[in-house]
Amino acid sequence: MLETSQGEPAVPAPATAPVAEEPRGCLFALAQPPLMIFLGVIGGLLLLAAVHDLFLL
Repeated sequence: MLETSQGEPAVPAPATAPVAEEPRGCLFALAQPPLMIFLGVIGGLLLLAAVHDLFLL
């Protein structure tokens, strides 16, 4: 792509970004209690539906 801007950029880049102690990933998200409660309820409903389909229908 052709560079069309002239002179200095309007927004300068930050000098140094603060470094986090550890990167947070998927396991950090799964450690949150509200998410685990939600996933437990959904899993329980799926289990209840599967048991109903297998044994009662």
